[in-house]
Amino acid sequence: MTSTATAPWVSELAQQHLDAAYNLGRWLLGNEQDAADAVHDAYLRAARSAHTYAGGNARAWWLAIVRNCCIAALNTRKREIPRADAAAALDDAVNVDATRTSDVEASVHAAQRGNLIEQRLRELPVEFREALILREIEDLSYREIADVLAIPIGTVMSRLARARASLQKSLAAEEAGHGL
Repeated sequence: MTSTATAPWVSELAQQHLDAAYNLGRWLLGNEQDAADAVHDAYLRAARSAHTYAGGNARAWWLAIVRNCCIAALNTRKREIPRADAAAALDDAVNVDATRTSDVEASVHAAQRGNLIEQRLRELPVEFREALILREIEDLSYREIADVLAIPIGTVMSRLARARASLQKSLAAEEAGHGL
């Protein structure tokens, strides 16, 4: 079967998981345009190599291609600037409560906390950041994360634990120092 014959399958897969692909791209690359470019490149790669797909978790296969395109883009521009659009989800991931009331003071606190989470997330090494994003934002299972990152499940678990601990520690230190 040629890649042209399987392109509709790839197109359907890409459309089903387009939000996850863009979200991963934004977190890893830092902006909408770079994410869009990476997802487009990933689609072209997937269409060209669809004939090599050996079965298994198609979502993980697609997101792995997206991730590889993002990593290639990062290597090309030699910098990492993630964008944190889902700070609240990461806040939950590190088990730190954020105030979510309509009170103005609480709203300001929540905004400050979101900015702090975004900043601290940017400081995580990419391997921790991507594992955390795939688990907490994209809700992938450990097996799916292992497939996307091409690493053992034990390594996924270790990276997630270390990412959460690092993020929680830096948030706690910052809050203790600034009274957030």
